Amino acid sequence: MTLALYRALTTILAPLINLYLLTRRIVGKEDRERIRERLGHLGAARPPGSLAWIHAASVGEAISALPLVDGILEINPGVDILFTTGTVTSGRLIAERLPRRARHQYVPIDRLKCVRNFLRHWRPDVSLWMESELWPNLITETQESGVPMLLVNGRMSRNSLDRWRRFPRLIEPILQGFSLCLVQSDTDAARYRELGAKNVRSVGNLKAASPPLPCNEEALSTLRDSISDRPMWLAASTHVGEEAAVITAHKSLNADNEGLLTIIVPRHPHRAEEIRRDIVSRQLSVAIRSRGEPVSAETDIYLADTLGELGLFYRLADIVFVGGSLVCHGGQNPLEPARLGCAVLHGPHMHNFASVIVEFARRSATVRVADVENLAATVGALLNDQESCRRLQEAASDTAAAQAGVLDAYMAELTPYLKCLMDKGSPGPDPSAGGDTGVVTKGEVHRARA
Repeated sequence: MTLALYRALTTILAPLINLYLLTRRIVGKEDRERIRERLGHLGAARPPGSLAWIHAASVGEAISALPLVDGILEINPGVDILFTTGTVTSGRLIAERLPRRARHQYVPIDRLKCVRNFLRHWRPDVSLWMESELWPNLITETQESGVPMLLVNGRMSRNSLDRWRRFPRLIEPILQGFSLCLVQSDTDAARYRELGAKNVRSVGNLKAASPPLPCNEEALSTLRDSISDRPMWLAASTHVGEEAAVITAHKSLNADNEGLLTIIVPRHPHRAEEIRRDIVSRQLSVAIRSRGEPVSAETDIYLADTLGELGLFYRLADIVFVGGSLVCHGGQNPLEPARLGCAVLHGPHMHNFASVIVEFARRSATVRVADVENLAATVGALLNDQESCRRLQEAASDTAAAQAGVLDAYMAELTPYLKCLMDKGSPGPDPSAGGDTGVVTKGEVHRARA
């Protein structure tokens, strides 16, 4: 497929794309009140002056971008920031955490008309794209508008690489639109270069620089009082198939750990009812957080089907299983529980955080579990060996802290490009020199590509 063919298809299939968007709205996967933003309509007036645009696909990418927001505002105090995401959960969470000079809008769907409406209104001076959100129309239209584009915290899984290899005439012009590609590992760098990216540098995983997840102290105190001294563990950000494994592990552990409480925080809270049915079918008692049901002495499993409360549960639990890793999803962020002093367990599928897990493994800071039996055995061992649990907690916390300096490395690479927000007339850095001097302007990037 070529870019021209992709553009033609997204234009011809516009009615089906709109129908798909409507279907997502009906099932709650789109924000009902702000659905027009996905069609490129205005969410708010463009502020005067310079505007930096940051795009992140969903919750994890959005949270990892928050330190960049602070960094941009620090070196450009007068700039405004537009922050776009594509999911309801990320939109609601990020809107609550953005500072005063930043605002959230949903990213337009990848139709030319919607994309052009969006760019015509916002007219960003620079754009930062988090991880691997590569929408052809949005990227190439941004490029053709002369907006400098920077790929940040990029990653490229083996599956993604294999998919893009089938469409070289589509991916190459997309990647060559980026003035700079900052990626998580040397492996990611090699894959981006193979697909056509220029000026690629391996910097590390920006998620290591995210601040600890927030927590409602009153809610934490209430839960601690309810749970008291019961043995407890947490399964965080679980995906389809993992809750069943966690429930099985709970039943196995319950015989030797009287009063055991298992907390499940599903990655997608709308699945709570199907999880609840599975729990009840196994003759276990469940309390559901979204319904305000308290944890009682009889509660076997606490189903925390709410958004934005992982910081609360990481502070509550000593032992955490990181979801998305027993199934072939690629794993959720192990740095978040490690940063809050948890003993971290994960399954075999952690390719979304490959470089992070390598470092954790090198420091013996996590435990890899192969299956549900291994999960139950490992949790049981940690519940009954406080010293081993404490050592694992300390190793995880130290490893997370050791990686926190990655933000400085990112800002050192990005600052020459971000200065164009204040001084648009200066010459840009020479990518071939690899230095950190000068700035890139919209006009210069546009002329260079022409």
